[in-house]
Amino acid sequence: MIHLDALALRFTSTPGNTALWIIDQTLLPLKEEWVLLRTVAETVNAIKTLKVRGAPLIGVTAALSLAQSAMKGASYQQLTDEAQALYAARPTAVNLMLCMDRMTVGIASKKTPEELLDIAIRLFNEDVSLCENIAGNGAKLIRNGDHILTHCNTGGLATAGVGTALGVIRKACQQDKAIHVYVDETRPLLQGARLTAWELKKLDIPYTLITDNMAGHLMQLKKVQKIIVGCDRIAANGDFANKIGTYGLAVLARYHGIPFYVAGPYTTMDWACADGDRIPIEQRSASEVSGVEGVFGRVEWAAPQSPAYNPAFDVTPAKLVSRWILDCGVFTGKDFQHGRVRQWVSQGALTI
Repeated sequence: MIHLDALALRFTSTPGNTALWIIDQTLLPLKEEWVLLRTVAETVNAIKTLKVRGAPLIGVTAALSLAQSAMKGASYQQLTDEAQALYAARPTAVNLMLCMDRMTVGIASKKTPEELLDIAIRLFNEDVSLCENIAGNGAKLIRNGDHILTHCNTGGLATAGVGTALGVIRKACQQDKAIHVYVDETRPLLQGARLTAWELKKLDIPYTLITDNMAGHLMQLKKVQKIIVGCDRIAANGDFANKIGTYGLAVLARYHGIPFYVAGPYTTMDWACADGDRIPIEQRSASEVSGVEGVFGRVEWAAPQSPAYNPAFDVTPAKLVSRWILDCGVFTGKDFQHGRVRQWVSQGALTI
C-alpha cells in the first residue's frame, strides 16, 4: 500500500484502487472539508477554483491525478490530453508545467501505470525535501526577535512539505528564535487572513493579521525587520511573479531599507523565460474584486456591474530582491547575473 500525507493532500494506492483527496481551501478557516478527486476533470476544476492552490502543491496534485487516471486504465492518448488540460489549468505557476512535462515524458515513452505513479510519488517526495532545504537555508537569515511580514500563503497548504516562505519562519521558530509574524490579508481572495493565519495558529507561532494597505505604515514605524514571500515563477534574471501585492511590498521595503527575501524551490525557476516581462499573468473574474464568497455565502460590496481589474499576480524586478532563498542555497542578484544560480540549480535538479 502506498500512502502520501500532507497538510492539504492525501493519496493512497492499493491493488485495484487509488484515492486522491484535497482539503477544500476555499472553505478554510471556518470549515475543514476533504474532497475526493475522482477524475482529471475534477482536478482541473479544483485548480481553477482554488480548492487546491500554491504553485508546488498544484503541480504535485496534478501529477498524482494523472497517475491515478493511468492506474484506472486511461489510454496513452487520453493521458496526453489530460496532461494538456492540467497544464493549462493555471498559466502563471511554472511548477505545474514542470510536473506535467515530467509526466508527459513518461506517457510518451509508454511507461506502465505503475511507473507513472512512481514518477508522481517522486515529485511529491521531492517537494517535501525541497521545502526542508529552503527552510534550513532561510532560517539562517532570521535573527532572534525579528518581526517578519509575509504575503499570501506559502506553508503546508501550498506545498507537499513545510512550505517555502512560511517554512523558513517555521524553522526559525523551531530554533527558538522569538519572532513575530505580520500577515497581510492578501486581497482580493484573503489567502493570508484565511490560510496563513490558520496555519500559524495551528503551529502556535505568534502573528498579527493586517490589511494589505497597513504594511507601509508598519515599516514606517520600524516594526518590520524582514519581509519573506513565496513565488510562482522566477525568470532567468531573477524577476519573479507572486500573488498580487508583492511588488508593492518590495518597493516599500527598498524605501525603508528592509531586507526583502523570496523563497522557492528550483522547480519554480523558468530558464526559458528571460525576464519578468515574459511571465504570463493570470486574469481572474471581476467577482473576486466586487465581493467575497465562502461558507457564509456571497457578499457584494461594489456597485452593481462595476468593471474590475483582477490580475492574480504581479512581477517584482530582481533589483528589488535582497536574497533568493532556494533549496540549493541563498543567492544574490550578482549570482543570477553571473550564472551561478543556474549552475547550482542544475546540479541539484531531479532527473526522471
